[in-house]
Amino acid sequence: MDYKKEIDDLVNLILKEGASDLHLTVGRQPVIRSSGVLIPLVKKPVLTDADMKGFLNALLSPANKEILEKDRDVDFSYSLTHARFRGNAFFHQGIPSVALRLIPKVIRTLTDLNLPPILETFTRKPQGFFLVVGPIGQGKTTTLATLIEIINQTRTEHILTIEDPIEYIYESKKSIIDQREVRLDTPGFDQALTAMFREDIDVAMVGEMRDTSTIGTAVTAAETGHLIFSTLHTNNAAQTVDRIIDSFPPSQQDQIRIQLSSSLSGIFSQRLIPRISGGLIPAYELLINNNAVSNLIRERRTHELNTVIETSSQEGMIDMNRSLAELVRAGEITVESAYLNSLNPKTLERMI
Repeated sequence: MDYKKEIDDLVNLILKEGASDLHLTVGRQPVIRSSGVLIPLVKKPVLTDADMKGFLNALLSPANKEILEKDRDVDFSYSLTHARFRGNAFFHQGIPSVALRLIPKVIRTLTDLNLPPILETFTRKPQGFFLVVGPIGQGKTTTLATLIEIINQTRTEHILTIEDPIEYIYESKKSIIDQREVRLDTPGFDQALTAMFREDIDVAMVGEMRDTSTIGTAVTAAETGHLIFSTLHTNNAAQTVDRIIDSFPPSQQDQIRIQLSSSLSGIFSQRLIPRISGGLIPAYELLINNNAVSNLIRERRTHELNTVIETSSQEGMIDMNRSLAELVRAGEITVESAYLNSLNPKTLERMI
């Protein structure tokens, strides 16, 4: 079998079906994810060991194949003329598998993504720390790409992205954009962030904050005149602040709390929810750092951040339950979906 051609055929099917993911493993047919639902490709044959070896040879560079054998998993990117993927190859019970996520060629606008226009205000700030958070697969990377592209189109800045792997490919417009891939261009996120201070960078997008050193460097960069965007796998704004602070040893937590209270510009949490009419639509929460928020972070009262968000809609903050309730009232999502995605169903019940 020509496995490069087979990948091309599968990609065309993904694009045709509007799917987001492709799963390949020994002992089952290829599976795609469309509108959040896994769908086996029943017309395709069950994959064999030889098939997976062929797919891995087509998808992975020699260096990534070495990493897979050594570490038993590896992140990678894969490009065709008409599509680009973020991938992960891994072993389970000694069997190799691949998961591929489609990265659209075109970076969509806030309107295209059904995201609130207020997010654009964070792209106009001269410095600060803005986080997009949520579970895996909820569109965080796509939202960040949209914000970076707004800066690219409207400001003359030097933008750096640090990713593992590089996902969206940017074309420099008003801004200069340099994209560094972990392992290929830099040993890690922290090293690339530290080097940023010597590279005349104005704006940086850190694909993921995986360790304390990266978080600390990102917060310091935001304090020292840089605009920093990044992601965390947390559920809401309050949990995000706690996760950042708790990642540091107790002796450093007071210092990072003070730094974060002044450098944070906002936290945007999002969920992609099945739409009644088909596809997915986001529900979201937005925390904007103001004097009240800054004081709560500094005074170890992060448990009160949810109340601030709920009572500060006039300042542009957005409560997740209110977002869910509005989607229900608009006929976009079911009541059941709203409850499944609410972190406080009792409060949501009063809104619907």
